[in-house]
Amino acid sequence: MLPARSLLFALLPLFAGCQMFATQPEPAAPTLRLQGELSASNGALQFRPCGEQRRLSIGNDGNSDIMREAALLLADGPGPLFADLRGQLAASSAEGGDGKLQLSEVYRIQREGPGCDEPGFNRLLLRASGNEPDWSLSVTGKGLALFRPGQPVLALPYLEEALPDGRYSLSSEANGQRLELWVAPQRCTDSMSGTVQHLSAELRLNGQVQRGCASIGGARSR
Repeated sequence: MLPARSLLFALLPLFAGCQMFATQPEPAAPTLRLQGELSASNGALQFRPCGEQRRLSIGNDGNSDIMREAALLLADGPGPLFADLRGQLAASSAEGGDGKLQLSEVYRIQREGPGCDEPGFNRLLLRASGNEPDWSLSVTGKGLALFRPGQPVLALPYLEEALPDGRYSLSSEANGQRLELWVAPQRCTDSMSGTVQHLSAELRLNGQVQRGCASIGGARSR
């Protein structure tokens, strides 16, 4: 039989293993990206995902200004807004609610546009636009297309370069054009429509600089 001291030392690794197992953190709940209608009810925000009937209350942990941004857009007129959001689903204590969406990212909030019926959204990597003069740019895995009033669509191949702090750039020198789009993770509001997006954009076309806002499409997660 082992002496008491020897038995104690023999059991120490077992105790340590139990302690390590007990203190392991629980895995974080996955986040979901959802598009849908955002509306106000009794002073709170509700979100109805595209193609669904359930209504989710919006939880805001302080990382988003969605309450203020949505209130400004809702004040412009009746009817719901379109929102592209990411967050964790959770149970809701609100009576009659179908759950809660605890936000981690707000990609886009807008009143104008096709909303849930946007064609080609799932193939879109990025969209960017600006005003005065008006321009919009769509990016897919096959190339980019620049749209400007009164001018033909400029369709070009491109190269993407990742930069520090979540920034990246798209560039092309095809067909005698020099185009660069610089994108940064910075909340941006369209001065004409009030649309709020999670990226700022700067378009440089043949030496001319135009600024605007951008957001990722359905084919990109970040």
